[in-house]
Amino acid sequence: MERYVVRSPEDLGRAVAGIRQAQGLTQAELGEQSGMSRDTIAQLERGRQGRSIELLLRLLRRLGATVTITVDRT
Repeated sequence: MERYVVRSPEDLGRAVAGIRQAQGLTQAELGEQSGMSRDTIAQLERGRQGRSIELLLRLLRRLGATVTITVDRT
């Protein structure tokens, strides 16, 4: 599986989109499987502020992804 560097909501959204696309799912299909609307999926994939990280993590779990978070001290 591809690795994604996540440093912003936009990065995390791109990771969700990449994993979804690699699995051949549309936003509507993933939304149906996860109990979210296609519009919500689209907003999350764009990294819209104000969205819950919990929703993104739920999507990643549904896609079978393992999430690793590294905090850089800079």
